[in-house]
Amino acid sequence: MVGEIAKHAAMIVHGEAWTTKELFTLPNEYIYWSIQIVMYPYMTGLVAGAFVLSSLYHVFGVVKLKEIARFSLVFSFALLPVAMMPLLLHLQQPFRGINVMMTPHFTSAIAAFGFVFSTYACIVATELWLVYRKFFVETALALKAQKDRGIIDSFRFLMFKMLTLGAWDIGHEALEKDHKACKIMASIGIPVACFLHGYAGFIFGSVKANALWMTPLMPVIFICSAVVSGVALCILCYVVVQEIRKFMAKRKIARWAKDPNAPSIEELEGAKHEEVMIASNYLMYFMIAALTLEILDLIFRGYTQVKSWDILREVIMERDFNKIFVLQYGLGNILPFLLMVLPGRTVRRTTIATVLVLFGVFMMRYNVVIGGQAFSLSFAGFMDYTLPIIPHDLETFKEGLFGALTVAVTPFVLFYFINKVMPAFLKEESTH
Repeated sequence: MVGEIAKHAAMIVHGEAWTTKELFTLPNEYIYWSIQIVMYPYMTGLVAGAFVLSSLYHVFGVVKLKEIARFSLVFSFALLPVAMMPLLLHLQQPFRGINVMMTPHFTSAIAAFGFVFSTYACIVATELWLVYRKFFVETALALKAQKDRGIIDSFRFLMFKMLTLGAWDIGHEALEKDHKACKIMASIGIPVACFLHGYAGFIFGSVKANALWMTPLMPVIFICSAVVSGVALCILCYVVVQEIRKFMAKRKIARWAKDPNAPSIEELEGAKHEEVMIASNYLMYFMIAALTLEILDLIFRGYTQVKSWDILREVIMERDFNKIFVLQYGLGNILPFLLMVLPGRTVRRTTIATVLVLFGVFMMRYNVVIGGQAFSLSFAGFMDYTLPIIPHDLETFKEGLFGALTVAVTPFVLFYFINKVMPAFLKEESTH
């Protein structure tokens, strides 16, 4: 009887399905933090990076980035709910995850997530309301003026009326106050956004039992790479959306494309080229900072050669050499940097570079999370992680390829619906 219970318990060990052990490992050691914990810092990094890109216009006054900044702000709001989604999928009791939001406290780094996430969500929502308040008022007044409103228009009228929050004044003085308040909220939001992702690095960097994670540089490295990934994703999505708008303008598919005052194909192409070139310049600056910190941390480990360096050297220099130096640094950092820094840079070449940058940041998260669990605490054994591709139960679905794809696709679905209420592309006179 006892043997049957032990056998059943062994069958449900979290991590057993994707962990392969080698040499001398402890019986209770598995790779517990799988692909969803890789996606967690990756998605929170995208949130922070997208907000930082939008702040380049609202705070630092980079006027030429006004369109991609508005797009980044809306996209950051779409990414926000997905930041906690990997954790909910990873938890064995996800219904208790709401306790972090309802009763946040500072007794642990993950418990403080409730404060940081709630504060950041309020800042982004407030800034979006200030940016789109005039659009809300104008849309509500236009729907109110319609005599024969259908069910859909009546619902839209009630929705936009609620979104105005009773602030119907859209005069010049009121809009100037909105602009000043928006700048203040964006200024406050930058450190909060960095702290939102920095605490994820703090969680890893404060684990004393793990030799790969225990470094004070970990939060800073996470913040820099977060900005890199967020800026790269916004550039990539901005280019893709602009190409879709160009296609619709050619075919006169969308309702806005049939408007005689709609931007022409040449105007769309010109705006895309100018803003992508400027945004990619900032992307290169952040890439230099992130790569410098990562290499500095690696050199420091090799120079100090603490007790755990022998096992770390075998993991970094031998077992995970291709993942770290070929995929992360070579394909995900050096190659895209060369694509952007070489003369004759084009939008197409920059777009390819952003895809490689996103891959490089993902590999950095993967190598930190999975690589940090690849060696046994006995320092005499190793564990390999195999990503479940075809799920055969709920566990392997959540912690496998399809679970990661679900997390990756969700922001784009949310962005589609949010864009219906707060259009990411508005004429300048429609916003301040």
